[in-house]
Amino acid sequence: MKYQDIIEKMTIEEKAAFLSGKGEWQTRDFERLGIPSIFCSDGPHGIRKQAGAGDHLGLNESVPATCFPTAATIANSWNEELGEELGKTLGEEAMAEGVNVLLGPGLNIKRSPLCGRNFEYFSEDPYLAGKMAASYVKGIQSQGVYACPKHFAVNSQELRRMAMNSVLDERTLREIYLTGFEIAVKEGKAKTIMSAYNEVNGTYANENKHLLTDILRKDWGFDGIVITDWGASNDHALGVAAGSNLEMPNPGLDSARELIAAVESGKISIEDVDARVDELLDAVMTLYVNSQNKANDFDKPAHHAVARKAATESTVLLKNEGSILPLKPGAKVAVIGDFAFVPRYQGAGSSLVNPTKVETISEVIGSYDVQVIGSSRGYSRTGEEDAATRKEALDIASRADIVLFFFGLNEDSESEGMDRTHMRIPQNQINLLQELGQVNKNLVGIISAGSAIEMPWHHYFKAILHCYLNGQAGAGAVMDILTGRVNPSGKLSETIPRRHEDTPAYRYYPSSQRTSEYRESLYVGYRYYDTADIPVLYPFGFGLSYTKFEYDNLTVNEDGVSFDIKNVGEVAGKEVAQLYVSLPGAKVFRPKKELKGFAKVSLEPGESKRVEIAFDDKTFRYWNVKTDKWEVEGGEYQIRIGASSADIRLEGKILKSATTDVLPYSEAELPSYYSGKIQTVEDAEFEKLLGRSIPDGRWSGQLTSNDAICQLYYAKSGLARFVYKRLTAMKKKADESGKPDLNILFIYNMPFRAMAKMTGGAVSMDMVDGIVDLVNGHFFGGLGKIISGYFRNSKLNKQYESRIKK
Repeated sequence: MKYQDIIEKMTIEEKAAFLSGKGEWQTRDFERLGIPSIFCSDGPHGIRKQAGAGDHLGLNESVPATCFPTAATIANSWNEELGEELGKTLGEEAMAEGVNVLLGPGLNIKRSPLCGRNFEYFSEDPYLAGKMAASYVKGIQSQGVYACPKHFAVNSQELRRMAMNSVLDERTLREIYLTGFEIAVKEGKAKTIMSAYNEVNGTYANENKHLLTDILRKDWGFDGIVITDWGASNDHALGVAAGSNLEMPNPGLDSARELIAAVESGKISIEDVDARVDELLDAVMTLYVNSQNKANDFDKPAHHAVARKAATESTVLLKNEGSILPLKPGAKVAVIGDFAFVPRYQGAGSSLVNPTKVETISEVIGSYDVQVIGSSRGYSRTGEEDAATRKEALDIASRADIVLFFFGLNEDSESEGMDRTHMRIPQNQINLLQELGQVNKNLVGIISAGSAIEMPWHHYFKAILHCYLNGQAGAGAVMDILTGRVNPSGKLSETIPRRHEDTPAYRYYPSSQRTSEYRESLYVGYRYYDTADIPVLYPFGFGLSYTKFEYDNLTVNEDGVSFDIKNVGEVAGKEVAQLYVSLPGAKVFRPKKELKGFAKVSLEPGESKRVEIAFDDKTFRYWNVKTDKWEVEGGEYQIRIGASSADIRLEGKILKSATTDVLPYSEAELPSYYSGKIQTVEDAEFEKLLGRSIPDGRWSGQLTSNDAICQLYYAKSGLARFVYKRLTAMKKKADESGKPDLNILFIYNMPFRAMAKMTGGAVSMDMVDGIVDLVNGHFFGGLGKIISGYFRNSKLNKQYESRIKK
């Protein structure tokens, strides 16, 4: 052990207390032992260090910080150098604010477009997500701050996120949901990882030894620390035994007592505790040294410029009929849409940043060579119809050469704590769009949305610019692209399907009970649409430019591919070349093609460059559930170079030898997976894929500490059912108002056990047991446990505090 000298001086009480937070964001310090405290903060796309009382939902204001585009936006850049630059600026700001661990980036796979936190996640593709995450990690950690990729793992929905079991086969786990984390750890050298709320195949992620020990530490060589998501700890002792170091935020000393009792009973060993303490000490001591002599400020204008650069390179031009864009100098334009005045530039929840400044279209457009003949909000972002504002917008639009329509999802459509129920944008915006199309055919749509949306109205527009959530400098970035100062180079990091019903997990998402069954297996995003021949509106990897590129001269060898790209247009531009790999006639089922590499190339008009993309250990592998390791199926692989997943420009072949003759599947037993048509997988076929029975996710008559508050519906106590009805009514009222209450949503989806993990020691697990007894109909017995537990917990906390403060 690296810090054996300190560990030998620590009492078991100090060791146990050290493995839990002392507040919302800090670790425990021990002056006697020379152990300092370190500070964690949210920060996937900007530092969220709260100035006053801390909370994990973003309810209380944080100190000003640069609000960069969200991960879903930056992934559209396909630019690892940009990701590293952005990570560096995040690290600089974290250091200036005294933040030691930055809780991000988020790289969960976009299993469904409905996930409420998709704006925080990079992609539907694990390779792209992993590469972008690794670039962030490198940049952040170059500044002496630790990055913390999250949420490990298979965290795909917000509904009942703390009381939900992700059920999937080992191959899907490895290839789709873990590969991004593997790249972030192996290539980015991430020093912390955040464990997820959910169970993975019946075991909570934070105490899942298969995830934290077998895969993370042994297979990938991770030598850092695992931090729980805030309130994600279930059994703290099992978490420590599995490889989890720090239980956050502040469970009080009940968890420490639980850990000591587990050692005394033999449930876990003192060696497990010492190993976790040693790992945590290494992080704390390293970060403390890194933070000495730090700068107390950062260059705000320079970081704003980075945010603007990131937004321009991540914006996707989806449509440009007749080359209506870029706007001609002096063009007479109408600016329509509420988002032009009050931009939608970030998501809601724990990632909410208090920006240093925010640009708006209405303010910056005067700096560009266009003639604004009028502007109007046009619609209410909360969804109400406004006849007067609509008429104003139509009058202005009728006088303009071109209408710039700013629209999309409002703030309350996508947020931590809630999943979307559909993929539509508010209807009042579409009603106005249709009317605008009647008075002016030259419509240019500028979309703000953190996730894929249905676009049945796309034909109304001659041009569409998808900005995703583009940060505080987004308005300037949009105007730079609209006027041609910058040539758009973003490409979609997720597919935009025609309709929600076409998505692969449509029938399986979200879970209706406690188990979320990943019956679609490997077929996520383009892997599904391509294999099952489902037409989409805009494919994965798609994005237009103001210039054109030609591909030629592909060479394929054992090390990788090389080919030429030429800019055959009249303006400079950047192209994202994408490498896809296929194996026709494969004996092991697989998607039609999979992304295995990419390169972003900058070219002047007429310029040509030779591009090289190397093969790596992930290019040809698949996880063999029979041999329990990565294997390569023998055969002639197709190597495809494309401008998108649907626009393949060059094709080559390479022959690979098999690494085993043991095949894991029979096509006769898994017909849906061999065809890719996975929308109606029957129980028997899913069980064959799993290699075990499907767990029963139904709630029983008796609620437990791991059931969510929303399951009070099943409570036997009349009082508990009354609480459920009141909470449900409050949630419904907030939802209908267009402003969902994040606090209510968190409580609604929170399991009973979280009361003991997130109340700073005010509630113990004994008290939680009493609450559960009470809701199950044992009123007096439960109340007695709560009351006696309160006094016992208070007494034991004071005794414990006195022992560790000596």
